[in-house]
Amino acid sequence: MADTQIFSGAFAEPVLAAQSVFRTVMDCMARPGTIGTIAATARPPQPLGVAAGAVALTLCDHDTPVWLTPQLARSKLPGWLSFHTGAPITGEKHEARFAFVEKEAVLPGFALFSPGTQEYPDRSATLVVEVDSFEDGRPLKLSGPGIRDEAVIAPQGLPDTFVALAEANRAMFPRGVDLILVAGDRVLCLPRTTVIKNREA
Repeated sequence: MADTQIFSGAFAEPVLAAQSVFRTVMDCMARPGTIGTIAATARPPQPLGVAAGAVALTLCDHDTPVWLTPQLARSKLPGWLSFHTGAPITGEKHEARFAFVEKEAVLPGFALFSPGTQEYPDRSATLVVEVDSFEDGRPLKLSGPGIRDEAVIAPQGLPDTFVALAEANRAMFPRGVDLILVAGDRVLCLPRTTVIKNREA
């Protein structure tokens, strides 16, 4: 019997939904720290959340190898992604163009993923990381392109090492990974150009 969970849960109107999600993600990538709302509805297999599922349906295709955390790799998600996007699943972080990390999973070191090359920095990986919320976490101060003066975010569910990981990533510019944080149906982007520091109390 076919597994209906793999075949269901995609966008009801794929073209319009993907365009909407793409615009939201690109707007948030251009304005780091801005929280956008994913209006399109996707129902990926658990434990992946709705916004991360919508991002996967929009950005992944047969040319984008995807790395999944161990728990996601053991779920129905590989079959769902393969059926709806054609994206190949890779067990090698350095081969991935996209990586998905569910809530409360261990966030891998950014340096394990492809940072692109000096000639082709756009060949880097993008990490889609689910957090508990965008409030009540440790305050982080953002500055850099797309931010007037500075912005403050407080995502809950990032590791204590996050700022150090981000600093090492930014030091590789123009190479480096980009981050898409998701919580519920909301999204916040942190491109490699963003300076991320702990905000002093």
